Amino acid sequence: MRLSSGLRVAAVVAGLLSVGAALLAMREASLLWAVVTLAALCGQALTASDAPRVRWSVAAGAGLFALVAAANLHWHREQAADVGESAGSRAATLAHLLESLREGLDRQRLTAWGLALGVLLLALAVPALPARGVRRGVVTAVLAVAVLVWCGLSVAATPGDPPLLDLLLALQPTLLAVLVTAAVLASSGWRGDRRGLLTAGMVLLALVAVRACADLAAMWVSWWTLVEPAEDAFLQPGVMVSVGAPAGSALEVSSAVETAVALGGAGLAVVGALRASRENARP
Repeated sequence: MRLSSGLRVAAVVAGLLSVGAALLAMREASLLWAVVTLAALCGQALTASDAPRVRWSVAAGAGLFALVAAANLHWHREQAADVGESAGSRAATLAHLLESLREGLDRQRLTAWGLALGVLLLALAVPALPARGVRRGVVTAVLAVAVLVWCGLSVAATPGDPPLLDLLLALQPTLLAVLVTAAVLASSGWRGDRRGLLTAGMVLLALVAVRACADLAAMWVSWWTLVEPAEDAFLQPGVMVSVGAPAGSALEVSSAVETAVALGGAGLAVVGALRASRENARP
């Protein structure tokens, strides 16, 4: 129990360091501390001897989240190493841009698969949690529907005029992640901890899934526009608009908020599931 509590404190400290690094535009450090945070949550679940019925599924979910964060850290380092390697001609610049977009799309899809599978592993613990009544179940069901509606509106608001079927096929992993998080969010009202930590965590993870879906849609449309430009469009490879933000700008705060939401969602979901299992075990 002491080890589990110590790992919980370590997760909180590492999470705060990750958010702080994101606030200072230190992307690599932020991802590194995110890996530490999620690994500590996985260790907390594994050492929670008073929650034997759920600890393996919860630990597996947190561990998968940690692997996804580690993969993103590896990709970020690769991307930083590749900066400035594009050739000077327009054709070479366009080819480099298309390759970068393709790699970004693949990474976004893999991250979405990791989120969906991690939440599915957490969902395996829900049937073992104590029932909480109809009222909370109705509230979380309404929240889940709101998440699905918001996701639909985000996809519908994607700029440009891409083929809808192709866009939906490209968004399959993120759409699955949204559906899974919404389903677990809805069920967390029927079975969960007394304080609603599991529900709060699933709300935050649902926000992460919706944001990932919107980001993937925008990235895919950018790729599609370059591959299938409109007849009256004139592309000038080499003249690019930066979507990044300089250090100290307001968008860096948004990056820190995104980090806090993702780590907070995972942490609350893990702690909530373990707490609910302990509550269920008490006479």
